[in-house]
Amino acid sequence: MERVELTPKDEITRRISALRSALAAAGIDFAIILQNVDMYYFTGTIQKGAVVVSVDHEPVFFVEKSVERALQQTPLPVTPVKNNKEIRDRLTAGGLLRGKGGMELDVIPVSVYERFKDSIGFNNFVDVSPVIKELRAIKSPFEIEQIRKSGWIMSRVFAKAKHVVREGAREIDVEAELVAEGKRYGHDGSLRMRGFNQEMTIITVVSGSTGGVPSPTDVSVAGVGPSPAFPQGSSLKRIERSVPVCIDYGGGYNGYVTDETRVFVVGTLKEMFRKPLEVSRQIIEEIMMYARDGVDCTDVFKKAHDAAKKARLQDHFLGHGEGQVSFIGHGLGLEINELPVITSRHSRILKEGMVFAFEPKFVFPGEGAVGIEVDFIVRKDGLERVSDTSLDLVEL
Repeated sequence: MERVELTPKDEITRRISALRSALAAAGIDFAIILQNVDMYYFTGTIQKGAVVVSVDHEPVFFVEKSVERALQQTPLPVTPVKNNKEIRDRLTAGGLLRGKGGMELDVIPVSVYERFKDSIGFNNFVDVSPVIKELRAIKSPFEIEQIRKSGWIMSRVFAKAKHVVREGAREIDVEAELVAEGKRYGHDGSLRMRGFNQEMTIITVVSGSTGGVPSPTDVSVAGVGPSPAFPQGSSLKRIERSVPVCIDYGGGYNGYVTDETRVFVVGTLKEMFRKPLEVSRQIIEEIMMYARDGVDCTDVFKKAHDAAKKARLQDHFLGHGEGQVSFIGHGLGLEINELPVITSRHSRILKEGMVFAFEPKFVFPGEGAVGIEVDFIVRKDGLERVSDTSLDLVEL
């Protein structure tokens, strides 16, 4: 797979035009974008600087460094600056520092926000993150192409896994080999997640009991991690026969993330896990037939929960006890926790071009976890899978 793919000029132009319209609708006169992912979305590059998008003026891309790399990667004009005071002077001269401004207040640290306000001499800011997240929820054909390439890397890793999972291997041994495999096929090497204290691993391998440990994060199956300092992810535990080995892997290509889970077993899977795994498969197949453009996410969640309840597995659905989570799906794009989020409480209509991971999983404390996670593209007439990797249990 050839690298690197730059974001096309017409793609950047369309995104900025959409942001300008959304800002006007929200009553925001201009937005100052500092966060790396949002900067990448609207410019095609990540540099030290700021993107200013105004309702009434052309966008301005201030770059402190690296100007050279910015010029190579973005189709936007680049304005070199040395510090925030230069940004202030140029914005003031251009008449942009008027009315109501927007900044990404969900992710910018308070100290950065306060320092930036002081340095540019403007303090009438509101949170522009909801506007940006709504725009990013619908993927363009270019973005879906990047996501498919991320999914292709993911499929190569799952194909390799059946040669790596073996009795006696540590979870981290399996992780190491699969991370290397992904890198060989072009994985970016990192995944991004929006929010405070949100940390991501490329892969989590859990085997038996480590799959049943509750996580401090909002994840149903997170593993115990290598140490208390990193309390999620693969551990030093060795793989045993007959217990499920869940591999949750995130592909990454050109910044775009995919996220799926498959179950492996050495020998024959314990009987207690067979029904839950089958129910997970049934839920996915039912949702593939039901969900499409125009369907409410709460209805998707209800169908899945009803299936778990019918199977008398609701107490283990999406976790157990304090580890039970409230969502069964999450949007994918440049971050792994984009819109839509599929819960019972948040009504949101699926729209064509949305991409999300759907993960019905079952957790049994002290024993393990099973479940399948699969990525979908929302279409007018249904859901389209991102990858073609088999959903079947892999027996080794």
